[in-house]
Amino acid sequence: MNTRRTHRWPQPLDGQAQRLWYGGDYNPDQWPEEVWDDDIRLMHKAKVNLVSLGIFSWAKIEPSDGVFDFGWLDRIVDKLGRAGIAVDMASASASPPMWLTQAHPEVLWRDERGDVCWPGARQHWRATSPVFREYALRLCRAMAEHFKGNPYVVSWHVGNEYGCHNRFDYSDDAMRAFQKWCEARYGTIEAVNDAWGTAFWSQRMNDFSEIIPPRFIGEGNFMNPGKLLDFKRFSSDALKDFFIAERDALAQITPDKPLTTNFMVSSGGTTLDYDDWSDEVDFVSNDHYFTPGEQHFDELAYSASLVDGLARKKPWFLMENSTGAVNWRPINYRKEPGQTVRDALAHVAMGADAVCYFQWRQSRAGAEKFHSAMVPHAGENSRIFRDVCELGEDLQRLSDAGLEGTELKKSPIAVVFDYQSEWATEHSANPTQKVRHVTEPLDWFRAFADLGITADMVPMRGDWDTYEAAVLPCVYLLSQADSQRVHDYVSNGGKLFVTYYTGISDERDHVWLGGYPGSIQDVVGVRSEEFAPMGDDFPGTLDHLDLSNGAVAHDMADWITSTSPQASVLATYQADRRTGMNGVPAIVVNPFGSGKCAYIGCKLGREGLRLSLPDVLGEMGIDRSCEPNAGKVLRIERDGEDGRSRFVFYFNRGDDDVKVRFDGNVMVSSLAQVEEAGDAASISPNGLLIVKG
Repeated sequence: MNTRRTHRWPQPLDGQAQRLWYGGDYNPDQWPEEVWDDDIRLMHKAKVNLVSLGIFSWAKIEPSDGVFDFGWLDRIVDKLGRAGIAVDMASASASPPMWLTQAHPEVLWRDERGDVCWPGARQHWRATSPVFREYALRLCRAMAEHFKGNPYVVSWHVGNEYGCHNRFDYSDDAMRAFQKWCEARYGTIEAVNDAWGTAFWSQRMNDFSEIIPPRFIGEGNFMNPGKLLDFKRFSSDALKDFFIAERDALAQITPDKPLTTNFMVSSGGTTLDYDDWSDEVDFVSNDHYFTPGEQHFDELAYSASLVDGLARKKPWFLMENSTGAVNWRPINYRKEPGQTVRDALAHVAMGADAVCYFQWRQSRAGAEKFHSAMVPHAGENSRIFRDVCELGEDLQRLSDAGLEGTELKKSPIAVVFDYQSEWATEHSANPTQKVRHVTEPLDWFRAFADLGITADMVPMRGDWDTYEAAVLPCVYLLSQADSQRVHDYVSNGGKLFVTYYTGISDERDHVWLGGYPGSIQDVVGVRSEEFAPMGDDFPGTLDHLDLSNGAVAHDMADWITSTSPQASVLATYQADRRTGMNGVPAIVVNPFGSGKCAYIGCKLGREGLRLSLPDVLGEMGIDRSCEPNAGKVLRIERDGEDGRSRFVFYFNRGDDDVKVRFDGNVMVSSLAQVEEAGDAASISPNGLLIVKG
């Protein structure tokens, strides 16, 4: 297991008090210098105290090979610092300049067909190129040497969104690196053959030199799933190794400045193994962009909770979010009134001690000119900028009240997220393409919220087994060690929820034998012999299953053929006899050791879980007593170590006004009306209330 770096947080400028960081990506090189003073005026108006600089400025910092120009950057850093605005300085290596790729086209990544990714956008470099590494590290060292004594630079922003566009590279550089990665992981080629099951389809290899990336094999064919899974692991590691090289080049020269890089954690953000990466940063940072529609708030809260889990409840940095519309979806919806402030403070509720946006001033040209910003095209006389100023006031008020440094209070329930289980369930030769790990945790988070329970999102390597109750939702891969962890947790009194498609294979994607879930059958108290996928792609196929408790299952169910003698069956299927599913157990609770395990053998979605969970929670002995209007309000607490700083956040999750009662002093209210007695408030849609108890 990796050694986790000690948490280090950017410190305030000399003479300033510690407060929540607030700002965004700033690209002054896109604007004439006469605009800069107006930017600083507006930053003061919005109470901005930090900006990220130079993220995509390599071509301006190093306009030709080995020739560096820091003049413009020095001028803006000095202006900002003298105005009391700190700088999160980028390594500037995220996108190489044209002179570099023209001189060295071998640094460009190749797709699975061997086609070159040409310059014209960003991240057109390959992580395994020794040539590109040489140029990028030279830039990092030059940046560090130049700014090592600068009092206005408080942290390093290494790279940017690693793997967003260059996650997979199939070049010969990548091939050689993949071969070395496999040798380091497995030791012998026979161990690789065993891990990948190469006896199938005559894929046995005699030497590491015969390993190639999973390049194009023809339409409709099936790649070896063991190789695919390992290539995803390798790709995450290759980018991580490149990040570490950049990080260490900066840290060697500026050991006093904390370093981070921005993850992309969301309900579908599984580009890299961010839990593995979280060991390698001084503080965790994340970029999050809202999901339009009815999932908007819940998905945001879910993702922010997962970032808190990656950060192990240490303060984390919201490095990017949007004041309004993005530019990269087919339809780029704006935010509704109230959502800019609410969204930012929801991240804060979940443990963020910094709120930043992409970007400060909306671009006039380029690919992201229609991406919203803190200062929009409409200028300061706009709803967006007024919201930006309102948020700055809110963050200042919360800082003055002592929120900075408090932690998200631990929930009684953890929902587990596993990056590698998602990678394995993405493969095309699985029982159904409609079921993957990534969708199930969000359904559980939302269903618990509907019942008034705010669960913690916890990565598989995290401390989920220290919670009163935990959920393993479609955790497809369970190693022997993780299987033992499950046994120990429940045996020692833990209350575990396990779903279908959990514990199917070990870490090599070798199926556990003896029926599903093979390695934890005694804990869950069920044995399933077959999957029963559902769909409507052929006439007359089984497209759903009704449960005896009124819920409806879609996409996947287990054909459970036996349960342990002590298990209680809480729901069964009601189906035509021809399906073989009538009367088959769907939800089972099994006592094991000093604990209990609930097995949910089908995909119920948020609605089915919400309907089924009250009975399951009761059978498991989990108290779900909650406040009035539970389910309509998401209630979140942040507590200080002193026991005195307690902040309670109330967010309206619905489309109607909702009333809450509270005990304490109101710190922030947005679209909320506090009653005259001062112990209750009505919160409008997109509204919130923050109380210090």
